[in-house]
Amino acid sequence: MDSDNKTPLDARPAKTPDDSAAVGTRTVMNGDINGANRLFGGRLMEWIDSIAGVAARRHCGCQVTTARVDTLEFLHPALINDVVVLRARVTYVGRTSLEVRVDSYQENIATGEHTVINTAYLTEVCIDDEGRPIPVPYGLKLVTEEDRAEHDRALFRREIRRARADSGV
Repeated sequence: MDSDNKTPLDARPAKTPDDSAAVGTRTVMNGDINGANRLFGGRLMEWIDSIAGVAARRHCGCQVTTARVDTLEFLHPALINDVVVLRARVTYVGRTSLEVRVDSYQENIATGEHTVINTAYLTEVCIDDEGRPIPVPYGLKLVTEEDRAEHDRALFRREIRRARADSGV
């Protein structure tokens, strides 16, 4: 039984991370760059939030809203005309919320090589038509060792978030 869930997770039908995964690509345009001629962090955040919402909606089959963003660290710049690839996967499902990991890459179009720009974790909440939280109708079926490892890390992040909330930080 999940401590965030009043029913056993296996009582719900489940989807795998692959079932709801989402991939998006963008070309960095003039309107996307900051004063240093790099991709504006706020624009990347917008793209991350959007693709995370797609993965969460695919998993839930309903509307979601972003409740939290963890780990937004810019590791590599993206410049004008660069192709940015975003990959989103569900890592954890609770009672009304789920965590989505989004990896962002700068793609070298000549070689196909990807360089990590950012990895972010977002908490999405399933909502009804009035914007109230509702139970996530699907659990998460962990298939691969990487799925299980990512889920274990999600549980760790969840405990850290709870500890921060309890301490008022």
